[in-house]
Order: sequence, then C-alpha cells, then structure tokens
Amino acid sequence: MTKNYYEVLGVERGATQEEIKKAFHTLAHKHHPHKGGDEKKFKEINEAYQILSDKERRAQYDQFGQTSDGGGFDPSWFWGKGSNSQSEFDFNDLGDIFGDMFGFSQRGQRKKDVRRGSDIRIEIEIPLEDTIKETKRVFSIKKIISCSRCQGIGAEPGASVSECFSCRGSGYVQQIKRTILGSFTQSVICPECKGDGLRPEKPCNVCKGEGRIKGDEDIELVIPAGIDTNQSMKVFEKGNAGRRAGKTGDLYVRVIVKPHPVFERRGDDLFSTKNISFSQAALGGEADLQLLDKTDILLKVPAGIDSGKVLRISGKGIPHFGGYGRGDLYVELKVKTPARLSKKQKELLEKLKEEGM
Repeated sequence: MTKNYYEVLGVERGATQEEIKKAFHTLAHKHHPHKGGDEKKFKEINEAYQILSDKERRAQYDQFGQTSDGGGFDPSWFWGKGSNSQSEFDFNDLGDIFGDMFGFSQRGQRKKDVRRGSDIRIEIEIPLEDTIKETKRVFSIKKIISCSRCQGIGAEPGASVSECFSCRGSGYVQQIKRTILGSFTQSVICPECKGDGLRPEKPCNVCKGEGRIKGDEDIELVIPAGIDTNQSMKVFEKGNAGRRAGKTGDLYVRVIVKPHPVFERRGDDLFSTKNISFSQAALGGEADLQLLDKTDILLKVPAGIDSGKVLRISGKGIPHFGGYGRGDLYVELKVKTPARLSKKQKELLEKLKEEGM
C-alpha cells in the first residue's frame, strides 16, 4: 500500500492549511532525530507536509494521487491492472518528468548544492559533572578536508580553470528520455564536470582534481551548561569539505551523559542518598554532604527523622538548559544500623531499650 499523506499527519482530507501546519509541528517535534525521535518517521512527516502545505501540489495530489484503498500514487493507474509493460520504464524517471511538468522539480536546488560537502554526525560522552557549567572539549575527527596544495580548487598551482565544454558552464546537459507519454528532454548533471561547470586544465596531483582529500581535524566544542543525553549541537561548516572549493558541510554532535556513581539525574533535578547514624536520626544535627561540583556543605538533619525521608536542597541541581536557574537536589536519608557494637554501646542501647526506645 502506498502512502496517504493525510493519514501520515493525522488530519482529515478537508483540513485547513492551519490544521495541517499545526499537525506537522506537533509530529515533527515528537519525532525529530535530534530529540531522539525516529528519523524515518520524521522524513515521512516532512514529505507529507511538503505536499499538503503547497496548494498546487496538494491539488495535484488530491486529483491524481489517490487510489481506491486510500493510498498515494499508484503506478498501475497509468498501465492498467495486470499490465506487464512496467519493466520497460523506470518510474524514477517519471517522477522527474512530472517535476518538470508541474513546476516543482528540485533540479535548481541540486545544482546549488552539487559541490557542497556532506554533513557529519558523531556522538560524544561527557561526565555528569560537565553539565553543571559551560565546558570546552577538543577532539579529533577523520573527515574530508580541503586540499592544501590546490587550496581546494582542484587544479595544479598556476594551472587555469576553464568552462566545461560539454555543459558550457551550466553544470547540466540535456538528455532525451523515452517514456509511455512520449519523448522528453530532461536536464541531468554533466558527467564531465560533475555539475561544477568548470574543469581544471591540469588536475591537482594530490587530490586528482577533487579539491579535497581525507584527513584529520581538531574540533573545539563549547558544551553549554544543562545539556542532557540525546541533545545535539550543530557546528557550522565543520563537516566534510566541498568539491572544488564548494561549501563545507556541517557537524552534528550528539551528546551522551554518562551515569554518575553517586547522583542520579531526573530532568534538571539530582537525587542521592546519605547514610546517617541512629543518634543523628534521633537527636538531629548536621551531616557532611559533598555536591556534584565537589564542594562540601552541612546538611541539617531534623531530630526524630525516619529512615527513607527525603530532604530537598533548592538550587543545587542541574542548570536549566538555555535559561536561568537550576534544578534541586533531593537527598534520601538512610539510618545506618551498625553491624558491630562495643561493650559500652551495647550497655547504652540496653538502657534505651529499658526506656522504651
């Protein structure tokens, strides 16, 4: 079954543009890969929105893109049920042709980005301590870097770069496609210059005319306070270098916060436990407590507190990401029963026992 874009967004066929936009924003926020969502589902949602948010494309989809089972475009509508002629034609070509016919071809976008380097996605682990203040991390990644010999142009130093003879500098050539609808002239990326529109007179000996090579680069990353697991940061133009001085891609860094042996993070709040003696629980007093940033404070223990009681320390949790203030620290008190007692301790406890304690 092919796709039903209305079902993908969870809206009725007669939904308004505002309802479609609202449904898209809700689903995109839920399934965004940067927030731990399903990347495949996110792409499907985006595809549906691109069609239904455009009046012309939506009208075309409503008129031609529905089959009796409620799915999307069905190739058998063109051939008739049971036809075996489909093997003679590539439906990917048909999609490109319709793009040209109805004015929504992305050819211009492909031409614009043809030399752009690809994005890089990596994952780094940080300790919980690094989330309480802004920190800097320097690490090395393997990537495609600009060729230092030709400065990314792709030509030997001193050699000229001329217009591609095949495409006359446009980056595209015309190609005739034979289809069931007849013959169509279609623009495709020039195989000679790979869409650049230019060709070096003498290709660089190091990068072979690509303008880029494999290498390593040190990246300095500023990690903001309050960041949490599965949040990502975008570092502009730190991805793979583009072909022949093309624009560099971006770097996406997904952060994983490692578990801490003492503190547990829940949102921006921290949780821990503190052992206290029976006398501290009965009489009250103060107990030493070390915070996540290694500073020591005195925890006030109320007299007569029960084991398992949780005390809240305001503002000693994780800073709010991108905002002001901090979460809280919750400390669960556990009364520790000694396994071994001295003779004097036993005598004292015996007296307390006689007093009904």
